[in-house]
Amino acid sequence: MMKMETDKVIEDSKTQFTSTTLYDPTRKKEPSTQYQKEHEKCLGMFTNWNDDEQVDYVEKLLSRMCHYQHGHINAFLKPMLQRDFISLLPKKGLDHVADNILSYLDAESLFAAELVSKEWNRVISEGMLWKKLIERKVRSDSLWRGLAERKKWIKYLFVPRQGEYRNHSFYRQLYPVIMKDIETIENNWRSGNHNLQRINCRSENSKGVYCLQYDDNKIVSGLRDNTIKIWNRSTLQCEKILTGHTGSVLCLQYDDKVIISGSSDSTVRVWDVKTGEMTNTLIHHCEAVLHLRFNNGMMVTCSKDRSIAVWDMTSPKEITLRRVLVGHRAAVNVVDFDEKYIVSASGDRTIKVWSTSSCEFIRTLNGHKRGIACLQYRDRLVVSGSSDNSIRLWDIECGACLRVLEGHEELVRCIRFDSKRIVSGAYDGKIKVWDLVAALDPRAQPNSLCIKTLNLCCVLQEHTGRVFRLQFDEFQIVSSSHDDTILIWDFLNYSQDNPESPSSRNLNNSLTMNGNSESGRSPSRKLKTQYSKNLQNTNFVFFFLYLSFQQWNKCDAIIFYDKYISYDSSVLNQNKIIIIIDSFFSLKSYRIF
Repeated sequence: MMKMETDKVIEDSKTQFTSTTLYDPTRKKEPSTQYQKEHEKCLGMFTNWNDDEQVDYVEKLLSRMCHYQHGHINAFLKPMLQRDFISLLPKKGLDHVADNILSYLDAESLFAAELVSKEWNRVISEGMLWKKLIERKVRSDSLWRGLAERKKWIKYLFVPRQGEYRNHSFYRQLYPVIMKDIETIENNWRSGNHNLQRINCRSENSKGVYCLQYDDNKIVSGLRDNTIKIWNRSTLQCEKILTGHTGSVLCLQYDDKVIISGSSDSTVRVWDVKTGEMTNTLIHHCEAVLHLRFNNGMMVTCSKDRSIAVWDMTSPKEITLRRVLVGHRAAVNVVDFDEKYIVSASGDRTIKVWSTSSCEFIRTLNGHKRGIACLQYRDRLVVSGSSDNSIRLWDIECGACLRVLEGHEELVRCIRFDSKRIVSGAYDGKIKVWDLVAALDPRAQPNSLCIKTLNLCCVLQEHTGRVFRLQFDEFQIVSSSHDDTILIWDFLNYSQDNPESPSSRNLNNSLTMNGNSESGRSPSRKLKTQYSKNLQNTNFVFFFLYLSFQQWNKCDAIIFYDKYISYDSSVLNQNKIIIIIDSFFSLKSYRIF
C-alpha cells in the first residue's frame, strides 16, 4: 500500500523545525457525531447540483485542504483514472483498434505485453500481431526481405487466412529463429566464414572478367575477350554469350529491359536483356569507355578521352546526347549520379561534382595522392579508392574528407558500400570488409575499422590475379578477377562441414591429393613455410605423429586433429605423404609438395 511523506511543523519555545511523518491513507479516524449527522445531507445537496457546479464545489473544497489531504485524495483517484483500454476496447466491439495500437510495439515490448494479462495475450494472439511485426520488418528492411525469400518463409506472409496460413504460435516461434539467422549472418561476415562457388569463364584468347552485375537468377559479366556472358545462378552454367564489341567489355549495367555495355572499342552498346539481341550502338567517345551508369531515363558515360557524356534515354533505340562535361586532366575512370549530383573520378587524383539538372560544375574533392580507380556515391556520402592504396570517405555537400582507410597494399580497384559496411577489392588480391558506421564515427580508432580481410591469392588461393570488380548484398559478395573467374562468397549458407569452408580450404589448398604429385619431388622452402602458415590459420589444431610401421611404407605420418590437442609442425620439413583423420574418423590421404 502506498505511503506518503508529509511535513509536520513542531513548534518549541526556542526552536521551530520540520519533521517528516508517514501518512497511511488506509488509516482513518472514527468520524465525529456532527459529521455523521451532516454528511448525508451534504451528499444529497451535492447530488442535486449539475456537473459544473459539482466540479466548482470540489475545487473549492480542495483549495481548503492541506498537503497530506491532497496526497490522500490523489491516491484515491489514481486507480479510478486508470483504464485498461486494451481489455475494454474489445468489449465495445473495437477489437481492431486494440490490434492497431499494439501493432506499433517492437518485439521486446510485444513479449512484455503478452504477460500483462490473459486478455492482452488473447488480443495479441487473435490479432496475429507477431505475423504483422514480421511483415512490417520484411517491408522495411532488405535483410529481412532477402532472408524471407531465401529461407522460403515469405510464402507464409502477406496471405489471408486461406492458403499458406499458419496460426499465431507459428509466427511467434518464427521470430526468434529469424533473429538467430540474422545474428549468424553478421557473425559470418565478421569472422569471414563463407561457402564458395566458382565460375570459370574459360575465355579462349584474352583472359579476365572486367565487370559484372547479378541478381537472384543470373550473373551478367563483361570479359576481356570482347564478350558478355550471362550465367545461371542455380547451375552456374553460361546461358548466353553476347558478341558485337571489338574490344574488351570494361563496364556494364542492366535492368529488366536492357543491358548497356561500354568497351575499349570506344562504343556503348545496348542489348535486349531477354533475347540478347543488340538493339543500339552509340558512337561518341574517341577512346575506351571506362564506366557507365543509367537510371530514370538518363545515362552517364566516361572515357579514357577525359570526357563525361550525359545522355537522355527515351527508349532503348532512342538515346540522345544531352551534354559533354570536360574538366578532368586525365582519363575519367568512374562516374555515379542521382537526381542531384553527378560525381566523377579520374586519374588526375581528383573527384569532381556536377549538377545533374544543369550539368554545371560545382566543386572538386582533393585528397588522394594518386589516380582514383573506383567510387560509389549515395545520399551525402562518396567512397573512393585509389592507386595510392587508400580509401577515402567524403561529404559531398561540403567536400570534406571524413575518413581515410588504409590496409590494402596495392591499387584499390573496386569498392561498394551499403548502410553497414564497405567492401573493397584491390590489385593485392585481397577483399576487405570495413565497418561503415565506425568509419563515420570520428571517435573510432583506425585499427578497429577493418572487420575482415578475405585473402584471395595466398592462403585461400581463390583468385590468383587482381580483383577487378565486386558487388555485394547482405548475404554474399560476388567478385571477378584477371584470372578469368567469378567467385560467389556466401555468408548465409556457411557450414563447417562443407569442403569449401575456410577451415577446410586452408588445409586442402596446401595439400594435393595422393597421386597428383611426384613422390620424389622436393618441396621448396617457400612452400614449406607457406604450408606452416596455412596450418596456423586454420580453425583446428593438429597433432602430428610419426609412424614407423613397415607395412605403411607409403605413409609417413598420421594427423589427428581436434581443437583440444596441440600440434608439432616438424613433419613439414620433409616430403611426406600424410593421413588425416578428423573427429568423425573420415580418412583422407594427402601429399605435401
